[in-house]
Amino acid sequence: MSRLSIQEALDLFNNAPLEDLSKMANHAKEWRHGKSVYWVNNRQINYTNVCVLHCSFCAFSRIKKDSPTAYSWTHETILQKAEEAILKGAKELHIVGGLHPDHSFSYYVEMLSKLRARFPSVNLKAFTAVELCYFAKITQRPLKDIVLELKEAGLDALPGGGAEILVQSVRDEICPDKETAEEWLNAHRTVHQAALHSNATMLFGHIESPEHRLEHMQMLRDLQDETNGFFAFIPLVFHPEKNSLGRRVGNITTPEDILRTVAISRLFLDNFPHIKAYWIQMGIPTALKALHAGASDLDGTILEEKITHAAGASSPIGMSASQIRELILNESLIPIERNAKYETFN
Repeated sequence: MSRLSIQEALDLFNNAPLEDLSKMANHAKEWRHGKSVYWVNNRQINYTNVCVLHCSFCAFSRIKKDSPTAYSWTHETILQKAEEAILKGAKELHIVGGLHPDHSFSYYVEMLSKLRARFPSVNLKAFTAVELCYFAKITQRPLKDIVLELKEAGLDALPGGGAEILVQSVRDEICPDKETAEEWLNAHRTVHQAALHSNATMLFGHIESPEHRLEHMQMLRDLQDETNGFFAFIPLVFHPEKNSLGRRVGNITTPEDILRTVAISRLFLDNFPHIKAYWIQMGIPTALKALHAGASDLDGTILEEKITHAAGASSPIGMSASQIRELILNESLIPIERNAKYETFN
């Protein structure tokens, strides 16, 4: 079967009945994974909210490090939070934070080294492409060297954050000071060339159009053709409640829009193994519907998620492993526990 073009995908997005579109995407998902739905016992470690950037969609960051709500965790605090999760069976630590002006690159290298030494079997999925580019900037070193040093310290995979919308005209409006689309793509290319895998995200439901979403996916599909380094695509739902972009545009995302976006991403991103229904951002009811519209991954237990909840998310900050399994089983699907590398435990 020939690949969908942007125009063909746009026509399906705009005109196909949701039930038909979901069935098409579900068929594409089941062709790859059957009734399996993947999940991970994990913890998010958002180590600081101090950031030299202040993107219009972000309610998490604090520009001033002396702000009453600013925080920055020591390595010991990070180790303590990691241990709490690992004692509950966590297989993955998802580590991302703000671009703190006072942290040297050694802070991040030592963080990974200490985590790897104390918890040798847990996967360290850490630092967005934006963080990697920032590390290269503050050290004035090649990005390749940064990635290799982090890999040596214990980095197992890269999360997909910071992509937002890769169409530069949209990016210039919602996060003009953040790395460019090409810089984001090149960071993931560099990670893949270092024999590490990553995920890719897309923040949707703000000022972008469906055409912009598909242009974004086209860039990801092209890079995946080149490197085959992505595990999953994660559509992230914009939360407008507590940020300047939300005050300007309001909430324009509906459950149907979310499900259409999930379905089209499964059909268009034919070279991505997984589409993720990130329940923290979608909400649990919509995420469960997405499992029948092309998504094959529900993410995981997460625990203490801060970034989306700062923006106003009403979903829980985490779930237990038994809750995740029960949700999947109640959809007549098969829960498959994995780690950050998609190694399974069932």
